[in-house]
Amino acid sequence: MCKPDQYHSLYKHHFLSPELRDLLRNARSAVIQVSDRLRRFSLDPIMARLVLSLITLLILQSVWVTIAFESKHVEEFSEELLLKPLPDRKVLAHFHFENRAPPSNSHGRHHHLFPKAISQLVQKFRVKEMELSFTQGRWNHEHWGGFDPLSSMNAKPVGVELWAEFDVPQSQVDTSWKNLTHALSGLFCASINFLESSTSYAAPTWGFGVNSDKLRYGSLPREAVCTENLTPWLKLLPCRDRDGISALMNRPSVYRGFYHSQRLHLSTVESGEEGLGSGIMLEQTLTVVLQPDSISGEANIQPSWSLSSLFGRNIVGRCVLAKSSNVYLQLEGLPSHELKNVDPETEADKFWKNAEFELSLKPDRILREINSFLYMFDIDKSSDREPFDLGLTWKLPSKWSCQQAPLHSTRFLMGSGNERGAIAILLKATESQEKLSGEDLTNGRCTIKANIFQIFPWYVKVYYHTLQIFVDQQQKPGSEVLKKINVSPSTDKVSSGMMEMMLELPCEVKSAAISIEYDKGFLHIDEYPPDANQGFDIPSALISFPNHHASLDFKEELSKSPLLSKFKEKSLVRSYTEVLLVPLTTPDFSMPYNVITITCTVFALYFGSLLNVLRRRIGEEERYLKSQAGKRTGKLKQLLSRLKAKIRGRPIEEAPSSSTESQTEVQSSVFSSKLLFKIILVAGAAAAWQYFSTDK
Repeated sequence: MCKPDQYHSLYKHHFLSPELRDLLRNARSAVIQVSDRLRRFSLDPIMARLVLSLITLLILQSVWVTIAFESKHVEEFSEELLLKPLPDRKVLAHFHFENRAPPSNSHGRHHHLFPKAISQLVQKFRVKEMELSFTQGRWNHEHWGGFDPLSSMNAKPVGVELWAEFDVPQSQVDTSWKNLTHALSGLFCASINFLESSTSYAAPTWGFGVNSDKLRYGSLPREAVCTENLTPWLKLLPCRDRDGISALMNRPSVYRGFYHSQRLHLSTVESGEEGLGSGIMLEQTLTVVLQPDSISGEANIQPSWSLSSLFGRNIVGRCVLAKSSNVYLQLEGLPSHELKNVDPETEADKFWKNAEFELSLKPDRILREINSFLYMFDIDKSSDREPFDLGLTWKLPSKWSCQQAPLHSTRFLMGSGNERGAIAILLKATESQEKLSGEDLTNGRCTIKANIFQIFPWYVKVYYHTLQIFVDQQQKPGSEVLKKINVSPSTDKVSSGMMEMMLELPCEVKSAAISIEYDKGFLHIDEYPPDANQGFDIPSALISFPNHHASLDFKEELSKSPLLSKFKEKSLVRSYTEVLLVPLTTPDFSMPYNVITITCTVFALYFGSLLNVLRRRIGEEERYLKSQAGKRTGKLKQLLSRLKAKIRGRPIEEAPSSSTESQTEVQSSVFSSKLLFKIILVAGAAAAWQYFSTDK
């Protein structure tokens, strides 16, 4: 028979919902009440136990049925970290957090782990799928990889990128997009609201990889990424950055890296049960490329590192709300090739401790992949006394290269001057013909398909008829190479331009290039940004290969790991080009200041002289000066001056009489009135001339 204390231990579990906890609490109270009432009756002890057991079994049956239903609709959160040494002596750290909200009743939902703000966004704006990324730095496809699921999904363009698909009527898509940008701008402390303008976003159809007419895409290449964007992103996690793997996100360590990109991807999952709404899956990733502090004396030996040296922190325990907390270390290239001949039963220690490298901790599990080995570590055992500090020490030189996409893309500008120019995209082969021979056979020949999607601002007036395609430095007609194209011309100050095209190239191609000419438009002075002399940005172009998919092939079952399950799925190989900086003709922004300054100076001189004439009284000033001079000289000096005048035979100067002073005042007043009349006449003539000249 189940004791009441067992119910108490059940409903204390933090994964149970409040409704289920109340049910367990009520069941415990019911068992206690039945037990007390049976004691009052004079029943046989055996009969009393039998009755109590039957009642307890009925209550337990209802409770376990409720628990079984709740287990199918429980919120789940997982945290994982992938560490990967790179060939150019750097280390890649990829944080992955997944939060699932189960389907609920249509009248509303109550969350325990899932962030409420994200749920409100999905419900209010009817978001079907959305992705938002903040990136600083550019992904190096040559040294960091371009044909793996990690780079295909997490290598993002510089600045802010946002795309969303809505589940609303076609007439409400643009309104939902504008409202969504404002909500995300306030949530992540960024200028995402600048994407609300119709000149800042586009509506791709098939070139972006999502075939939908309710998709909107926008990019802000100039948006700066800093800690005020990372802090709201961390607040969406149940444990934030206080505990678990997210505690490694030390701000100075993250932002001193060569590349970092924080991404938020959410999607709705429709439930097949009647009366339930759609579930939500939130995926948060942070990809960082760091340079280890410990640098070996030999240039051929990779630098040794540890978690404490990379991030300045250790992992002291998992997030208690996480269903799984794992750390993975991926080794590929030369180390993985040498480990393929090791017997896992007799030489298990050589997988993590050999003559080439050594791990500071023994892995809990080792997973084999075609081109790499994956070491799994469970951080449940870590604590304050024994923190988890994984380290890798290299002993011998090791060189390898990462898998790259079939074609490496580069975009640049051609031409000079502030009137016109051209945009060119160059594709160079990175794989040999043998590796690409079986990708796509069209009409009996091997071909490579490449989709190009790019947006042009309205002030870059593209002439689509000037499109030229070159294959191996030879110009080809568009009908031979261009299999599909969709063009949306821009409208001045209304909408931006968009181009989607599909190229079909032979597998033995060495290089391919496309170019298109454009004219530079003129902006109103109010439309220039504060740093207009720096230039104007053209967002990155997206290059995708529809016939190439990247994935990791593991033989083991990995359903409990959301990160590895994601890597096992086939993802489209895609890459972003550089952001182009286009110089436009800019006005002299100091000219209004100069005009205002000289105008104010002229007005100050004019009105100063006018007020001086109007307020000045010459007669009173002369009398005042003479009286002051008489007071300073005194009688003795006056007598001496008269004596000198008599000796020299000169007439004695007498003080002016009142009549003389009155005549002087009349003359001065007449002079002042004449001068004032002249000034007013000149000012009136100038005003009349200005009026008539402006009217003409």
